[in-house]
Amino acid sequence: MNTHTPPAAVRSLKDVLNYLFGHHTLNREEARTVLGDIASGQCPPAQIAAFMTVYLMRKITVEELAGFRDAMLERCIPADLADFDPIDLCGTGGDGRDTFNISTLAAFITAGAGVPVAKHGNYGVSSVSGSSNVVEYLGGTFTNDPAVLRRQMEASNICFMHAPLFHPAMKHVGPIRKELGVKTFFNMLGPMVNPAFPRKQLVGVFSLELARLYAYLYQQSGKRFAILHSLDGYDEISLTGPCKVISNQGERVLTPEHFGMAPVRPEALYGGADIESAARLFLRVLRNEGTEAQKHVAVINAGMAIACAREGMSLEAAVALAGDSLESGKALGAFERFVGSRK
Repeated sequence: MNTHTPPAAVRSLKDVLNYLFGHHTLNREEARTVLGDIASGQCPPAQIAAFMTVYLMRKITVEELAGFRDAMLERCIPADLADFDPIDLCGTGGDGRDTFNISTLAAFITAGAGVPVAKHGNYGVSSVSGSSNVVEYLGGTFTNDPAVLRRQMEASNICFMHAPLFHPAMKHVGPIRKELGVKTFFNMLGPMVNPAFPRKQLVGVFSLELARLYAYLYQQSGKRFAILHSLDGYDEISLTGPCKVISNQGERVLTPEHFGMAPVRPEALYGGADIESAARLFLRVLRNEGTEAQKHVAVINAGMAIACAREGMSLEAAVALAGDSLESGKALGAFERFVGSRK
């Protein structure tokens, strides 16, 4: 093969791999086409694994990321929740920090504060317990039935969008991701492909470079957004050090001192060795029985989501609202109603 032949002009993933191995990149349409071919089930698993590995060895471009996103959204099962105008709180994962389920806790705190949430999540791939693992362990069940999703929103102000139910075309990729057990570009895509197409989004990313890519794409989308990356590597506000925040209002760096808090030690955020321990910790925090560090981090991230969702609200006021949601039991109530509304 001539390695300068555009991948869109060839048919096999093998040809695309040879093109990429020649230090070329895909344009948006080529990336959309390639991921569509993978989703169709016509590509050998070994070649799919090799394709994912390419993006562990070199940086993904904004064109490639946009094309992959387009392919997944074209093939998703959509969920129309527009009249709720929800926000999504979703991290890319892949930061290798083994924290407790911060964004999932923040989602229920946000819902308890009166802000509708359409939470997109999945089982853990590069971590012990993803958001779907802990929610399922604690009695949540997953559906793509619009009537049930709406009932959950009406009952608890939150619904949970378990990614495999909304992206059936990715069933050919899931087992390969699990076997690889490392972050891939699918981690980067997760927050971008919520099937409810929310107009508001809080996203945590595992690198500053990815934060820049997200910011570029979100600025074109018309969303209200806030992108978080703690400068020591976490894909959320960790309070272990400064955090870069990129939003519609521009960029800023927040420190624990900004919130009147002392820095948190990394070990204070450890999520447990297995799903059971992660779920126990999740409930402790939700019942307002967690450590000070655990509660602070969950509340700060929920506050950032509330500030993103409610135009004109200051971050300080939003954090106070999140704190009340946790301390008053409203967040726990939202979770209990969510679990109870599954039937």
